[in-house]
Amino acid sequence: MTQYGYMRLGLIMGLIVLAADQGSKYWILYVLDLPDLRQVVLLPVLNLTMVWNQGVTFGFLQGLGQWTHLILASVALIVVGLLGFWLRQAANAFTACAIGVIAGGAVGNVIDRIRYGAVVDFIHTHVGDWNWYVFNVADAAIVCGVIGLIVENWINRGSKEPERPLKYRV
Repeated sequence: MTQYGYMRLGLIMGLIVLAADQGSKYWILYVLDLPDLRQVVLLPVLNLTMVWNQGVTFGFLQGLGQWTHLILASVALIVVGLLGFWLRQAANAFTACAIGVIAGGAVGNVIDRIRYGAVVDFIHTHVGDWNWYVFNVADAAIVCGVIGLIVENWINRGSKEPERPLKYRV
């Protein structure tokens, strides 16, 4: 596949994640009307729980003022731009897909910040009294993409032949 083929693949993956993220948020807000229900139990370890996240991952940086959502959206768009440059240099399909899903997830959360002033989070996993942070499809895609890039880097480092010392002639 050509370099632009990888770029196209990454863009397609990003659009798929963006559509899944925005579609799921639309369903949560306007079809299921979860803000009024507040919580729906799906499984003993999985609920749909409506949370408006005004910060970043795990609610970090919440409450920095009325411009927080626009500042965070701007930073995310800069990151997406940098991911676009990285995507143009992607050496394989796996890297392109990982970068694409990260970018698609980031854009999905930026849309929420601009549209609502906060990110729509609704996936709530728990076991007994242990609870994980409430997240959304975009967050899951970003985490999976980052893990994919880390694993790929780790595998590629291990698969390279060790460098051989240079032999000098005297």
